[in-house]
Amino acid sequence: MTEKKLETLLVSAGRQKKYTQNAVNPLIQRTSSVIFDTVADMKHALKNRAKGELFYGRRGTLTHFSFQEAMTELENGAGCALYPSGAAAITHSILAFVETGDHVLLTGTAYEPTQEFCNQFLHKMGISTDYFDPMIGEGIASLIKPNTKVVFLESPGSLTMEVQDIPAIVQAVRQVNPEMVIIIDNTWAAGVLFKALEFGIDISVQSATKYIIGHSDGMLGTAVANARCWDQLRESSYLQGQIADPETVYTATRGLRTLAVRLKQHEENSIKIAKWLAQRPEVAEVYHPALPSCPGHHYFQRDFTGSCGLFSFLLNIQLTPTQFSDYLDNFTHFKMAFSWGGFESLILGIQPEMLKTMRQYDSPQKTGTLFRLHIGLENPQDLIDDLEAGFARLALF
Repeated sequence: MTEKKLETLLVSAGRQKKYTQNAVNPLIQRTSSVIFDTVADMKHALKNRAKGELFYGRRGTLTHFSFQEAMTELENGAGCALYPSGAAAITHSILAFVETGDHVLLTGTAYEPTQEFCNQFLHKMGISTDYFDPMIGEGIASLIKPNTKVVFLESPGSLTMEVQDIPAIVQAVRQVNPEMVIIIDNTWAAGVLFKALEFGIDISVQSATKYIIGHSDGMLGTAVANARCWDQLRESSYLQGQIADPETVYTATRGLRTLAVRLKQHEENSIKIAKWLAQRPEVAEVYHPALPSCPGHHYFQRDFTGSCGLFSFLLNIQLTPTQFSDYLDNFTHFKMAFSWGGFESLILGIQPEMLKTMRQYDSPQKTGTLFRLHIGLENPQDLIDDLEAGFARLALF
């Protein structure tokens, strides 16, 4: 039997009859208690509680098992742990493999809450964190200490979209210590545009809040682990009480079915707009992994199968507070929000001094104002017209 293509897999994964009961979609099963008719039944469930057997609501229901099975198949893992948010997936994936006295290596362009978790929470536990240049490649070997337990990647990087040389990093880490755990925040790729575990990464984490749910109406985190790390991740997350509600998990399962077509449209729209921005005199740089101007673009071409709707651009100047507010407050289609990945287009502005605090490595200082865009499913010409009107408000040229 030939391997299923992505589009087919997204439609069929997690739809076994035991989950759907002959319906098209899995059941939404709400329960805390699971009832057993006999002691033998209870003993069987207890013995198989980690293998998808109904045992107790916190271990999951058929709704959870269906989605977990789909995610495991999509990302070629041994299992998928679920969390109430992407941030929870990040923090508990790290916590599962560290203890007092350990050391973590974290990319200097990581999602800001990931940085804060390491700097504050892990620091209080006596776990140290060092940051590295996202473009370090095989040079990461020089940063590994005897007590380094976790290397945490994010590619493309948050805000400035640096694409890392993942194969070089993984090879360098394995040569120093094959037992080290390598985790990646794989949200930008939705777990399908970059097959993290096939590149030797142990755990692929993502905020399913973004493209998987896809409609800005739920929060969910996933962590798909390989066979080496799955048991420890699963049990650690269970002991810390991590679970997601079945309604949100059902919404994520539904989102999977249209993920491929949505991602293609996000990609098409975003590339069109990124290329338009690259021609504007107001714009100094465009950070879209599919464009040659993005750091690590050649790694993107080599390792990724496509792009999404999230990218950034840098203005030639730093806007004054009045210009900044006037620019952002008056868009028609672009709204301001901290999340992304839904059907709608969004914009965030970051001034140079703020961006500097988010970069934890010796990087060139950006002197202009940076804007992060999420390009939604609107007509791209409407979005271009909206951006053009924004530049007209600035009247920089």
